[in-house]
Amino acid sequence: MNAKIRSEIKGFLEGFIQGMISKKTENNFDPKKLRPLRKSSPKGDLKPFHESLLPDGLLTITEFERSFSTKLGTTFEECARLIANGFHKSAVRGYRVKGTVTAKSIKRIEEIVSKVGSGGMKESFPDYIEEAVRYSKAGGGTERTSIADLYIETKKGEELYFEIKSPKPNKGQCLEATGRLLQIHAIRHAQYPRVKAYYAMAYNPYGIEKSVYKHSFVVNYMDVKNEVLIGK
Repeated sequence: MNAKIRSEIKGFLEGFIQGMISKKTENNFDPKKLRPLRKSSPKGDLKPFHESLLPDGLLTITEFERSFSTKLGTTFEECARLIANGFHKSAVRGYRVKGTVTAKSIKRIEEIVSKVGSGGMKESFPDYIEEAVRYSKAGGGTERTSIADLYIETKKGEELYFEIKSPKPNKGQCLEATGRLLQIHAIRHAQYPRVKAYYAMAYNPYGIEKSVYKHSFVVNYMDVKNEVLIGK
């Protein structure tokens, strides 16, 4: 990563953090005292027991951490886009993948997801891609759209699609991601290596190397080797 990309990422993250801090420091409450109790909240964030027992300073810290963790995912996407722009032809966030998919392909993808959900990921993800694409090339079909968190077009003309999500997804999220990734291949009517779609994690909560990753839902319901990318 060159100095220009590092500077762009630094500026983006500084703005992100400053924006969150500014939003959290505008209430002017005394951090050592209890918050004034409220009778209603349009946002639905009343916590009468917390607010009666804990000082505003502590509540603000816990709320900031929760909000920060929730919004941090968007920074992963933007940082990935900034880095990719320095190496590839183009990189786009929230990319809409449009194309025609046959009813047979959609049905087969649903069957695959159901099969994985009931018995785990027993076959390789590329094998499932081959099936989804084969059924999608049968002709006819309807217009479908799938959204990728990040799309990259390489200088060699390859298409890379990423779902950039939590490193500890639940079972439902694993199955939903597999279905979306297969649908992207079906829409593009393309297999490896020209088109690749991945579930991407910004970091490994178990350690640096991918080999130590062991979140049970991902291990059981996704093809970690071929479907999942984990940042160091």
